[in-house]
Amino acid sequence: MTPASTEPARPAAPAGRLVIENAAIATVDSAGTEYASGHLVLAQDRIESLGPGPAPAGLRDVVRRVDATGHLVTPGLVNTHHHFYQWLTRGLATDHKLFDWLVALYPTWARIDEPMVRAGARGSLAMMAKGGVTTAMDHHYVYPRGSGDLAGAVVAAARELGVRLTLARGSMDRGASQGGLPPDFAVESLEEALAATEETIDRHHDTSFGAMTQIAVAPCSPFSVSTDLLKQGAELARRKGVRLHTHGSETREEEQFCRELFGMGPTDYFDSTGWLGEDVWMAHCVHMNDADIAAFARTGTGVAHCPSSNARLAAGIARVPDLLAAGVPVGLGVDGTASNEAGELHTELRNAVLVSRLGPHREAAMTARQALRLGTYGGAQVLGRAAQIGSLEPGKLADLVLWRMDTLAHSSIADPVAALVLGAPAPVTLSLVGGRPVVEHGRLVHADEESLARETRQEARRLARLAAG
Repeated sequence: MTPASTEPARPAAPAGRLVIENAAIATVDSAGTEYASGHLVLAQDRIESLGPGPAPAGLRDVVRRVDATGHLVTPGLVNTHHHFYQWLTRGLATDHKLFDWLVALYPTWARIDEPMVRAGARGSLAMMAKGGVTTAMDHHYVYPRGSGDLAGAVVAAARELGVRLTLARGSMDRGASQGGLPPDFAVESLEEALAATEETIDRHHDTSFGAMTQIAVAPCSPFSVSTDLLKQGAELARRKGVRLHTHGSETREEEQFCRELFGMGPTDYFDSTGWLGEDVWMAHCVHMNDADIAAFARTGTGVAHCPSSNARLAAGIARVPDLLAAGVPVGLGVDGTASNEAGELHTELRNAVLVSRLGPHREAAMTARQALRLGTYGGAQVLGRAAQIGSLEPGKLADLVLWRMDTLAHSSIADPVAALVLGAPAPVTLSLVGGRPVVEHGRLVHADEESLARETRQEARRLARLAAG
């Protein structure tokens, strides 16, 4: 279905051609094609052509030329797991493991409302956009009664910033009285969760090639939702033709919880509820044995790897090299900024390499180019958009980033991909979504950063006051 009539029309595609020249280019296509100095020609919202050397002479309708000397051009980064509202609770419970962290923060999160969610979404999206993210994902699963249109607030924030969005409409129906972690006042009923999820799909999901907003069905986790919500959520997603997302195999405590409650580990439990398949991706997947990895590979189930959050919460080291070797689709995720205060994806490129090398594969675990692929094409795969974004190829959407690589931070690193992945965060000179600028010379095009900082600070303080009673 196309967006409902209540949704604003998609921004018009840029007129004429935009030409980028004299850049190092990492296409992240299937062959890993790179150009030491090359060009791209963008026509409206698509990539028309690219290749080595300068752009062809005689191009017509060129409205802008960019001399990208000293820059690396890559596909825009794709974030596959996040919780935008957590922007307002950064820096809390900093020495907790996952279950204790959740218990500490759920009472605060249960007091969020629409203005808070809007501010948190704008702050999260702004930080990601400034760091090269062109497609973002929000797993929002806390819907307190009377809190307003939280899904609409997230969608509106992404539209304002100009970033593509997959909103995973989350839900929880297993409160503390039923053996779950969240307090009872923070959860919905089964019927409420399913109805609200379907309404969100009908209102916001866009199936078109250049969609700016897509919706996924996303019950939160095995320890916060009922088996019925998982099963009926999967049925709803497949009836509506949308993707499925949840947290899975994040901690040893989750493994123990599933075995005690369901008599099986998380992967087998998800399989029993219809939650393995090419239309499914799960966040974290840290504690997986060989059989779990084989099940994901056999079914095409994807993974959102969140190395910084996994380390922050002492969850462990995900077996990403083994997942990739088995053919499992893997993307990168920031995760919520209450467990990854940096809030941007470049950190995950670097940490994906470094954390993986702490595991049994050591220096052979992952290369810089594999990490870049996780953050671009891999993310597009798990979001179901690999035909549209994630690599620089003719016909794909013009979602790309110009990273400045000639400053002090990077100028002595000969390999621009290694400089981007392993070096300090590179300045973003230009970030395009569908050929439209969202960042220029390190500044947001569609929002004022100082105003965003004030707004998010005020809403964070208001939430803290409410939580304190």
